[in-house]
Amino acid sequence: MTRPKGGLLELLLAHGVPEPAARIYLVASREGPLTASELARATAIHRVHGYRFIRDLVDQGLLRAAGQRPARFAALPVPELLDRWIAGTAEELDRLKNDRERLVDEVLHGPHGLAGADGRRFTVVEGRPAIHAFLRRRIGAARKEILISVAGFALARAIDGGIDRALKEAQARHLKVRVVTEASPSNLAEVKLFDHVAEMRHAIRPMTSRAVLIDREQAYLFVSGEEGLGGNGDAELLLATSDPHFLALTREHHQRLWAHAVPINERLVELESPPRAVLPVPREQMGETFQRLREITELGMTATGMEQISIDLPDLIQAVAAQLGHQIGEEIEGRSPEEVARSLAEFYSKKSGGKMQLVKESPLTVKITECFACRNTPEIGRVLCPALIGAVLERRLGGSWDVSKPDPSRHATRGCLFALTEG
Repeated sequence: MTRPKGGLLELLLAHGVPEPAARIYLVASREGPLTASELARATAIHRVHGYRFIRDLVDQGLLRAAGQRPARFAALPVPELLDRWIAGTAEELDRLKNDRERLVDEVLHGPHGLAGADGRRFTVVEGRPAIHAFLRRRIGAARKEILISVAGFALARAIDGGIDRALKEAQARHLKVRVVTEASPSNLAEVKLFDHVAEMRHAIRPMTSRAVLIDREQAYLFVSGEEGLGGNGDAELLLATSDPHFLALTREHHQRLWAHAVPINERLVELESPPRAVLPVPREQMGETFQRLREITELGMTATGMEQISIDLPDLIQAVAAQLGHQIGEEIEGRSPEEVARSLAEFYSKKSGGKMQLVKESPLTVKITECFACRNTPEIGRVLCPALIGAVLERRLGGSWDVSKPDPSRHATRGCLFALTEG
């Protein structure tokens, strides 16, 4: 580990915290509990990126959520952070003392030492059986964390090589084990098996590399195989390194994949759910769609003997509002809540004939009159409008938004007030 030049920021960087996340931690330490928006604003980080860094800091225990709606984030006290680092350093020194003779012998006589004759911290392991045996040993010696990024097709081979069993043992030792991969119908069984031995996420983009990082000290990069330069498994090559630059790149690569990946349980639900049936409602041809809906309902009632089927109207309204809001969000502009609200007001005026105006900035509050949804059915409008506005904000700004429901005692023709707060 490179010795920091001094100061808490440099220490955070030296312990693997990205600079934007380190700045967020420092602001939270100095200013006290702040919302995600306040932290992003104070550190001049885009809100969307700020959310990701805040989630990573929460996962690492450097931030904790305090309060609700909107949540505020408090920093782990600096003395506790320093004590954590001191304890980790003490453990590392004890391990080095205990393993000194073994490590020296491994480097001098072992076939897979990481120090070559030229002094560089790289070595190559060749052939799938040798690679699997090598990784099992390294996983078995891990002490803190194991981060893996792997293409979906390689999970079956890893299981054949006993990697899943090695990870299960590591998990039993209370190590953090994280795997980013691709979950698809073709590898569903393998994904479920790994889900029992690691915390997993599904990569939303095709995986183009395979890598393993252990304890921020060892990185293993697959550089060949039958899907690449080699013709078969015997030609598979693994580059093993303790070079600090490669370690940092490997960790950053995994964190980037992890931040944009989907929790594996959500992906499994998606894979195991039946395909979504689209029932379009085209303008001026609604009769055909609702005739089709009636036929589907009658078929189900005939098959089951039911006399009545209930449709939850609020859920249906919420689904319609979400689709409308996302579409409107694509058409309007704005990079802040205020800008989005003004752009949405113009949209209301041009497209629906309604009127929308900003009446308060903190919390941001808008007033809508002559609403298209409330002209004939105000009880529907009170459910539709908040969900629609929230969907617009989510599409434009990211994150989650709470939009208050209007007072039901007020008549819709007098206007409805909506308070917009970031969730």
